[in-house]
Amino acid sequence: MRIYLVVIDETPESSIALRFAARRAVKTGGGVEILALVPPTEFTPFGGVQATIEDEAREHAEALVTGAAGTLIQESGLRPSITVRQGEGPKVIREMIAANSDIAALVLATAAAGAPGPLVTHFAGLDAGALPIPLMIIPGSLDREAIDRLS
Repeated sequence: MRIYLVVIDETPESSIALRFAARRAVKTGGGVEILALVPPTEFTPFGGVQATIEDEAREHAEALVTGAAGTLIQESGLRPSITVRQGEGPKVIREMIAANSDIAALVLATAAAGAPGPLVTHFAGLDAGALPIPLMIIPGSLDREAIDRLS
């Protein structure tokens, strides 16, 4: 099955990437994998404090993914796979792609204005040629109708 990998965070562009990926998946008979990244925490000499910080970050990421999955199910009927992983974004994404041969594309969206975002910058600039799958970059300035028309 063709799986579209989308990274979800609190930015508006992640919702754009998710909508595009969901519509492509519906049209191609594929699926969507939603990834929420939990940034690595700086070492704290008090283990209990660090564990609490990590737990809170993970809970926040899980809430983001759950909300995105609910929206996806409601709008497209697709039931996405959900992954929450701690680590550096590009490394985690490459690991996921390597571990799942069904992932057919990485779908990211740019910010509507200004810098495109760290993952877009990384994969489009430094790592695009090394990816074993297509990288789909969706303009962050697109509205819902434009996304629906293009997907």
